[in-house]
Amino acid sequence: MKIGFIGAGPVAQTLAKHATLAGHQIVLSNSRGPESLTPLVSELGPGVSAGTVKEAAAQELVILAVKWWNVQSALFEVGDWKGRVLVDTTNRVASIEPLALGDITGRTSSEIVADLAPGAKVVKAFNTVPASWLSDFSSSKPKTAFFVSGDDVVAKNLVSKFIEELGFYSLDLGSLAEGGRLQQTGGPLVGVNLTFNDRFILPAVD
Repeated sequence: MKIGFIGAGPVAQTLAKHATLAGHQIVLSNSRGPESLTPLVSELGPGVSAGTVKEAAAQELVILAVKWWNVQSALFEVGDWKGRVLVDTTNRVASIEPLALGDITGRTSSEIVADLAPGAKVVKAFNTVPASWLSDFSSSKPKTAFFVSGDDVVAKNLVSKFIEELGFYSLDLGSLAEGGRLQQTGGPLVGVNLTFNDRFILPAVD
């Protein structure tokens, strides 16, 4: 697939590297423009290019990987989200240092993302473990379990297939309202590191 990233921080860089190893084409973007990404594109190697946010959003699969307070401006920069599959990797935090949660009452963070990107098929994924836990890019890496929530079955299936192509395992939690609440920041599944073998899902051992 051709995959666009809105955001080029640790989450985007880590997933992009796994994706290129699986044969996918990557378009990275950020708020500072493609030129600012030249060193990173060179570092990540073949299969990775830089583009504008709108160019990244035009790919088959779009991954939102920005800090929570930048979500609205990033999504509004695209404008037309109709029919696009949008993977929300964000966590609703008010600040990082010190770490403080945002308001997690009411609608889930991914429902808010869906409100800000009308017409998009939003899938929540890749938000429950830090990028540093995914730094093994070998073929023998742990088969980490990622949770997937969304309201569009076809979009969820696409994201689940992508997760498994990266060498990980996908677990469907249901809708954005129900599953999304379990995996959003403050929910019981954030920071839970599970790995899959041929028969069982087991807690990862450090």
